[in-house]
Amino acid sequence: MMGNAWWNLTLRFLLELSALLGLGMAGWSFPAEFGRWILAIALPIVAAVSWGTFAVLDDPSRSGRAPVPVPGAVRLVLELIILFGGAAGFYLAGHEAAGIVMALLISLSYAFSLDRLGWLLRQ
Repeated sequence: MMGNAWWNLTLRFLLELSALLGLGMAGWSFPAEFGRWILAIALPIVAAVSWGTFAVLDDPSRSGRAPVPVPGAVRLVLELIILFGGAAGFYLAGHEAAGIVMALLISLSYAFSLDRLGWLLRQ
């Protein structure tokens, strides 16, 4: 199972952290002074809470726990929105190269996680 290889799990973890940073940077790049503070804090918090709350029951990558159980397809869409949202955040905040590299690394990670993707879509 390549999806659970140490290097892919490490990459996914770093991409998750990067997504939170990218979402915060996107919020900070918002033009309104007051709104930028709110978005820079709220976007990463909402993403992190959503990531930790909505899960597939018995997901081996999460020790089987799911505070709010959701179907696998819903979890996959949530992951893609948060991860690629972070990449878009870098891009929109003026760090185009970082956004593109992050999007490529997300795609690479999922390409090596086809076994996990198949499992998610069957749930």
